[in-house]
Amino acid sequence: MSKKKVIEENFLDKIPTHKEGLAFSTDDNGIVTLEMENTGVVNKIAQVVLRKPKISYIHLEEFGSFIWPLIDGKKNICEIGELVEEHFGEKAHPLYERLATYFQILERYGFVTLR
Repeated sequence: MSKKKVIEENFLDKIPTHKEGLAFSTDDNGIVTLEMENTGVVNKIAQVVLRKPKISYIHLEEFGSFIWPLIDGKKNICEIGELVEEHFGEKAHPLYERLATYFQILERYGFVTLR
C-alpha cells in the first residue's frame, strides 16, 4: 500500500467536532450559516477604524450545509462520506478527495477540530 493511501485512510478515520462556542443557524432552505465572532486586538481596531463587523457570517453551500449537522463528534469522515454519497450520489464525486479538502479547510479556519 502506498504512503499516500495510508495517509488518506488515516485522515478519513478522524472524527470531526464543531468548535466549542461557534454559533450557527439553518434557514428554511437548509443552508447553514456559521457565526464567527471577530476577536483580538487587530479585529477590534478594524471594527473601530474600518467599521468591520463584530460577527462574520459564513454561508455554507449545499454540500457543506448537508455535512455540518452530521458533525456530531461520533461519526468519522468516512462515515459522513457514506451519508453524503447516499444523499447526493454521483454529484458528490470525487467524494473522499473533496471531503478531505473540505475538512482540512474547516480545521484550518478553526471551525472544527479533528481527532
